[in-house]
Amino acid sequence: MTRIWKAYSQASLILRVTIALVLGVLVGLVGGEPVAVWLAPLGDLLLRLLTFLIVPIVLFTLMVGVNQSREGSAGRIGGKVFGYYLASSALAITVGLTIASLFNPGSGMRLEEEASFSVPDNPGVVDALLNIVPSNIIGAFAELNMLGIIFTALVFGIALLKMRQSERQQAMGERLYEVIEALNEVTLKVMSGVLHYVPIGVFAIVAETVSQQGMETLLSLGDMVVVLYIALATHLLIYCGIMQLFGVKLLTFFREARTPMATAFATQSSSGTLPLTINAAHRLGISKSIYGFSLPLGATLNMDGAAIRIAISAVFASNVIGAPLDFISMVQIVLIGTLVSVGTAGVPGAGIIMIATVFAQVGLPIETVALLTAIDALVGMGATALNVTGDLVGTSVVARSEGEELKETALEDTSATAKV
Repeated sequence: MTRIWKAYSQASLILRVTIALVLGVLVGLVGGEPVAVWLAPLGDLLLRLLTFLIVPIVLFTLMVGVNQSREGSAGRIGGKVFGYYLASSALAITVGLTIASLFNPGSGMRLEEEASFSVPDNPGVVDALLNIVPSNIIGAFAELNMLGIIFTALVFGIALLKMRQSERQQAMGERLYEVIEALNEVTLKVMSGVLHYVPIGVFAIVAETVSQQGMETLLSLGDMVVVLYIALATHLLIYCGIMQLFGVKLLTFFREARTPMATAFATQSSSGTLPLTINAAHRLGISKSIYGFSLPLGATLNMDGAAIRIAISAVFASNVIGAPLDFISMVQIVLIGTLVSVGTAGVPGAGIIMIATVFAQVGLPIETVALLTAIDALVGMGATALNVTGDLVGTSVVARSEGEELKETALEDTSATAKV
């Protein structure tokens, strides 16, 4: 048993996750529903462990990052991050519309009259912005209000920075900063242990998803799935071009990014994968002052994969009802889809809300969403993987624009216990 554990722990994490993905697909196809029920608790445990780490890793990482920022750089970095995410989302929707217009998914299909779907309420941009400021700090942590947690970390991080710069409170501020920094290191130690369980959880989640979806679902709406993944691959190539433009070494980037990408693919959770994404940025040598802000924010606001899904779903729906989109409708989808991704941030069923909201604005029938629910997990896996990749790409690009040199870093708290 000791020998097996030693071999398992010494293997690279991405190798373990890749094997888990393949085994999960095979077991899900062969075992069916009984296997899914048996494995479900193992997948739930992984999601719980990752969610368990979100609050401490965002809170402490961001507070430490703020206190490591150069004077006057926080506002500049924030502007770059927001600008990148907004442009990237608009570009993703444009890519999705272009690819979908070329392949026309949904052509020849017909909407069943009895098809129906319940869409959650859209909270709107104003409410989403107000939710940035939590009325109760404990409530924000308990509800995993990511924007509220980011706001809290920024406010207290800046206050701590001011204390350290004050002559009267400097000693007190330095002692408090040392405590926060130590808590951040402890969180990374805990994360290094959780990394060992990631392959097991990924295996269980993939097996459960495949057993529930099956091949029949994939084949029935196969053209929609194929077009979506073509668009995701196209946007990934655009990422590569952007990174090369800013001098990011692709081999180095993907060597560290592949684990959060694979985990996001399996779990379909950008926020849940956040600890692994932060670990990847940490190992790339990006400063905490950048990734501590950009990655938590990106997990909430930057959804390039979801944006592509919106665009392709709109073209799919228009083809199903036999009314192809015109140029004006496509422009509307780009503008509305970009803004809606912010208004629905952190809301359960966010992808459905975004699609339904865009459909309503451009006159597409909400009932077509019912067709898309059959492949929700299949498209959600790829979209979430691109969401996480986009966050890490944006963080790397901003880091390079700040003059940082990205490189793989052998860090004791992660690589010594879990090779990536």
